[in-house]
Amino acid sequence: MKRFSTVAALALAMIAAACAARADARGRIYGRVTTADGETYEGMIRWDTNEISWIDVLDGTKKLDGPRHPRPGGDSKRIKKIRVFGIDIGSVRTSIDWDYTSARSGVAFGHIETLEATGGDVALVVLKSGERVELSSNSTDIGGSIRDIIVEDRTRGEIELEWNDLDTVEFMPAPHGLRSSFGDRLYGTVVSGKGDSFTGWICWDMDEVAAEDILDGEQRNRSRRIPFGTIASIERRSSSSARITLRNGDELVLRDTNDVDDGNRGITVFVKGLGRVVMDWDDFDRIDFEEPEAPAARDDFDGGRPIEGTVYTADGGSFSGRIRWDDDEQYTWELLDGELRGIEIDVEFGNIASIRRDGCCSALVTLADGTELRLSGTNDVDEGNKGIFVTRDDEEEVEISWEEFDRLELR
Repeated sequence: MKRFSTVAALALAMIAAACAARADARGRIYGRVTTADGETYEGMIRWDTNEISWIDVLDGTKKLDGPRHPRPGGDSKRIKKIRVFGIDIGSVRTSIDWDYTSARSGVAFGHIETLEATGGDVALVVLKSGERVELSSNSTDIGGSIRDIIVEDRTRGEIELEWNDLDTVEFMPAPHGLRSSFGDRLYGTVVSGKGDSFTGWICWDMDEVAAEDILDGEQRNRSRRIPFGTIASIERRSSSSARITLRNGDELVLRDTNDVDDGNRGITVFVKGLGRVVMDWDDFDRIDFEEPEAPAARDDFDGGRPIEGTVYTADGGSFSGRIRWDDDEQYTWELLDGELRGIEIDVEFGNIASIRRDGCCSALVTLADGTELRLSGTNDVDEGNKGIFVTRDDEEEVEISWEEFDRLELR
């Protein structure tokens, strides 16, 4: 009898701990929203439908500090091979005419202190570090195309706001024990058709992120609406259908909506220690939903700092100092983007230990935990790179082209 009581007590304690973890609001976006007409609302925030956690990324276009273009006398050229009948007979260095004032960007909500809607489709973002970043719309996260901002106000219930309603948003940790009407954040392991596996926090079809969100589909000409919290796994069956296994063991095949066919806008996984992974339907194989690990809390984000390290060149030289990668990323909160066998990967620079050039068209990225990713397909990691710039302690700036670059060791 005593043994039974001990086991029962242990079981109850484990259940209580699991429930407490699921009820833990530390990972959820929380803040105080002041509207253009002076109203104030405070609570958990669901931003543009699919961002509810500190790890989620606010996407935008970053305004650069002045137009960027090749520096006079600088090495802003590319090597072009000369071929005759398919045979290399030499090469020439050709100038690249860059002239731009902005770049694609994104920052995890956990790094943000305040956001101010400054007019039109522009936001002034102040990070925890004090850095001020102006972001304009390149998606539905900023501006008039945003798909609502929902504040779960603690006293007045759900408040739906549009971009034009906003004045400022002050982000802060959520009080312990709050529960969201949307349920717990989805978490699981996504496997690609080529066997790549990623475990983390899930966004389905760029839309569904929580247990109470609905998976839609047709089953034998009948519409089905299934809460994600009741689903154990989803397996791609074809370009137009998926097999759904429920937590109670039932299986069904659904088709004819973008939740379960190639109209799906992407399965996103936010992986701790890496960043954002986006897989399209053709690359997707299956997802298994799991109990989440401890959430990424607001205190886990520092607001970023300058990227610093040592750049080694192909001829054996080295330069240490502050880094500007691809002539636009210069803080640890910024994202290095590339593709891994067709899967989009956005790696936060703060998670990177080193980057090594792997020929003309790819780079080997090593994370702080030792994970290696061979990325290609974007100018961050191929010959389209606009230059690696190092500002040394004496404030002299050195420019290294992709052809001259060997590796970067970050510190």
